[in-house]
Amino acid sequence: MASRVALFDLDRTLIRRESASLYVAYQRSIGEASIVDEMRMAWWVLQYTLGVIDAPAVAKKVFKTVRGKTAVSLAARCDDWVRNYVAPHLSDGARRAVGAHRAAGHTLAIVTGATSYTAWPIARLLGIPHVLATELVVDAGGFLTGEAIDPVCYGRGKNTRVEALAKAQNFTLQDCVFYTDSYTDLPLLEAVGEPVVVNGDMRLRREARRRSWRTEEWR
Repeated sequence: MASRVALFDLDRTLIRRESASLYVAYQRSIGEASIVDEMRMAWWVLQYTLGVIDAPAVAKKVFKTVRGKTAVSLAARCDDWVRNYVAPHLSDGARRAVGAHRAAGHTLAIVTGATSYTAWPIARLLGIPHVLATELVVDAGGFLTGEAIDPVCYGRGKNTRVEALAKAQNFTLQDCVFYTDSYTDLPLLEAVGEPVVVNGDMRLRREARRRSWRTEEWR
């Protein structure tokens, strides 16, 4: 039985920014995105922050943009992007928290609505062995179909993914501490033994005060 399991959200938690915004900035640098694309992403991020976006619907639109690419090429591209655009935004607070949990012998996992192509390079940088993320469908020829495997790792989908890991690793959700910034993660925060709000959005900060949950600011 695992003595303790530390679960980490990605955007605005392990990293200080939204990975999607950083990816569009990367695309602009190589001529694959325009200022209009960047503005559209900024609008989506604002809606997400305010809690008024249909995130799964937006995600489906984004997934369509990789249809026809090979999984190998997307993985290589994301390695380059994370190294040059995401790594500088890794939070010092996150590094300290991950290091403290590792030193204590705890199991470590990233739990994110981002794709595994985004999450795995960051997990390797931080030495986190488990990634629970949105998985994209790859056909028999190794090409991305532009669709995701259900359930998407968002909202209650995160609970489903963590429960599967718990069964495989022989722990319970009460053994877990979960760090996140987003109100959309409320189902998992309610299910774990120790919820921790990091850089919380307005609604989650209010919920944390109401429930007396621990809050932290990671910079």
